Amino acid sequence: MSATESVSADAPADGARPRVLVAEKIGDSGIDLLRTHFDVDLGVGWSREELSDRIGDYDAILIRSATKLDSELIARAERLRAVGRAGVGVDNVDVDAATKRGIVVANAPQSNVITAAEHTMALLLALARNVPQAHASLTGGRWERSRFSGVELYEKTLGILGFGRIGQLVAERARAFGMHVIAYDPYISAERYRELSVEKAESSDALYAAADFITLHLPSTPETRGWLDAEALSKCRDGVRVLNVARGPLVVDEDLKAALDSGKVAGAALDVFRSEPVTDHPLFAYPNVIVTPHLGASTAEATDRAGYQAAEQVVAALTGGMVTSAVNVPAVPAEDMDVLGPFVSLCRALGRIAIEVAEGSSIDSVRTEFLGRIAERDTRMLSIQVLLGVLRGHTEEEVNEVNAPTLARERGIELVEMKRSSVRDYSDLVRVTVESGDEGVLVAGTLLGRRNRAHLLEVWGQRFNIQLEDHVTVFRYRDMPGMIGRVGTHFAEHGINIVSAVVGRHPDAHVGEGLEAVMVITTDAAVPQAVIDEIVALDGFEAGRAVTL
Repeated sequence: MSATESVSADAPADGARPRVLVAEKIGDSGIDLLRTHFDVDLGVGWSREELSDRIGDYDAILIRSATKLDSELIARAERLRAVGRAGVGVDNVDVDAATKRGIVVANAPQSNVITAAEHTMALLLALARNVPQAHASLTGGRWERSRFSGVELYEKTLGILGFGRIGQLVAERARAFGMHVIAYDPYISAERYRELSVEKAESSDALYAAADFITLHLPSTPETRGWLDAEALSKCRDGVRVLNVARGPLVVDEDLKAALDSGKVAGAALDVFRSEPVTDHPLFAYPNVIVTPHLGASTAEATDRAGYQAAEQVVAALTGGMVTSAVNVPAVPAEDMDVLGPFVSLCRALGRIAIEVAEGSSIDSVRTEFLGRIAERDTRMLSIQVLLGVLRGHTEEEVNEVNAPTLARERGIELVEMKRSSVRDYSDLVRVTVESGDEGVLVAGTLLGRRNRAHLLEVWGQRFNIQLEDHVTVFRYRDMPGMIGRVGTHFAEHGINIVSAVVGRHPDAHVGEGLEAVMVITTDAAVPQAVIDEIVALDGFEAGRAVTL
């Protein structure tokens, strides 16, 4: 189901209006909206025991973060058809259990983006002008004008790491102060940077070298945790000021402390921390560090907006309207799923591989091509799976089947789908192309055998056939003897076990011509980037990528 399709809903058997429980405090606007359609009970302050006893009476429930809708509670919710989460995440909801019961789970992903952007600007200004320190000094009985002289934002360079919704809002506001803005995010189209008059950094290192202020707006993933560490800070300009209103784990606290001690970093403003709540932190005593207790989403307007948006989703779910922020999707028709279902994991894997081997510094478009029998079906679901592979782990918010197209559009990424019922060599074929400017990279795959095993067929312009495993490594190199052995030797030295390997080369190539070839290897564990770098540095190797699917 796409974000523009409706969710069917059956009315209560007795003809009565559906009943909705508001289990936590939300704004009056959300409650008023619900009451125009349903009978609403307020269960703020209910104990878990009372909620467990009474949840079976309701068709929908609206919660914030305190209520834990685990599988035990969901099992007792016999009538429940919708869960509205008045906030961005759904960590307190067992989404899998809800999905198995056919319960729509929807959140309010846009409720706090303005608030987070404004808090970033508040900290940016406070950091530049030493506002909290001057306030504390004056209220403490001291008049110290010269001590708290600050710097202007005008004509300074703001570096934004992560250019999603919040990063883009920060850029708009910073430019209004006359700042030059540079941003790094390879998952944003070049056109989007131009629309916002923001310079596109080709790498994070380029941003570090240019920025007077750096603000983080990255998701928290294994790849981004510890992003701002000693190595990154060493590449920054002397006297840089750092802000983090995104996620605590993005910054290595010990490395930031050392950079503050050395004077490399002139100041920092932090709203989030590795462990929360926290009241005793090594940086709290620093006079050039400003801290707030995770207030990025804390405004009356954001709270009210979150409640209203969640209420809108509940109304849509119970009345057959458009549920636009569901984090789970009702099952597709059985006749379509029989054909398309086995291709879901293949399409997601192809999207993941395509974005990892793409060599541009931005994404302008993602093109999907479905050839063969699957082209006779509605393949939009499969295109969305490709987008999930491309975007997952690279956006501020959790990307899912419903919001992936919207997140792509916000980043200026065009999704193009093509279908053709004829295909050579295979019954079905899926091609994915990621384009950046005039450059594009194509990957292709199919399903083979009675168990529909996913096979990778093309990367970097070379064709082969290898069954996909969880860990895939791709090398591009000059076609000459001994290259496979060199890779195998290095993998063995690092204790990496190869499951399978295959080479794609030009069909007319001859030994000694040095034409380009591609080697694909699957392993039973992830290949560290350091090992890839070590191999690519060898003579004859041109590029290497390791992908965990």
